[in-house]
Amino acid sequence: MPDGTSRLSIKGQMLYHMFSCATWSEYMVADSKYVFKIDPSIALSHASFLSCGFSTGFGAAWKEAKIKPGTTVAVFGLGPVGLGAIEGARMQGATMIIGVDKNGMKKEKAQTFGMTDFINPDEFDESVSQLVKNLTAGDGVDYSFECTGALLNEALLATKLGTGKAIAIGSGIDTVAIDFFPLLSGRTLKGTVFGGIRVKTDFPVILEKCKNKVCAYYEYLLFRYVCALCPLYKILLNALTQDFLPNHCNFWIGTSSGGTCNS
Repeated sequence: MPDGTSRLSIKGQMLYHMFSCATWSEYMVADSKYVFKIDPSIALSHASFLSCGFSTGFGAAWKEAKIKPGTTVAVFGLGPVGLGAIEGARMQGATMIIGVDKNGMKKEKAQTFGMTDFINPDEFDESVSQLVKNLTAGDGVDYSFECTGALLNEALLATKLGTGKAIAIGSGIDTVAIDFFPLLSGRTLKGTVFGGIRVKTDFPVILEKCKNKVCAYYEYLLFRYVCALCPLYKILLNALTQDFLPNHCNFWIGTSSGGTCNS
């Protein structure tokens, strides 16, 4: 929390927040402004994945950037946030969606969400921003979404001179120095938390789209395991939580590394 304390703990040991959130807790006290009842037909284990990453990326494209049909987009980082941004860009009508990630295994899944072009920076000697420009006749894209926390300047430079807009979504652990010249050249850099989504009015819309499979969110949920059948995950969870493990929990594996446990 901003005052150095934490509202999150396990077996008496303090855990740490991200953006003051205590999600994934079994019990929590929450401000009523940020709570609403979801459709009971939506599985809680599905809904939990919409509480942060995917919805943040989706909202950034939908609510923050307000992508216009026929425009071009670049997404830096193809984890759940990046996949949400790709899906949001597709549904907003973007005609070119460039995905950037060092993990080539993410290419195929990102294509199911609407990615049209893929860049693995490790396969080239040029900067990422230049690689994006190479795919857009040297112009750059109309919108870029930085989902890693480490490529803000490249995301900004990858946008069009004078009109490009870069949305900062990723939260890195280090302070990043921003190159001032691209901003003087007319580009816009904007940050966002939860993609600009309003819990009471916007989040239900996303849930409804996912329920009706209007968006490709269910592509993100690939496999379901019982923790007892996944020894590696159980070992990792034990190491992180000092042998704490719910008796019954579902483990969902998505396209990015890792998953979560829902008791």
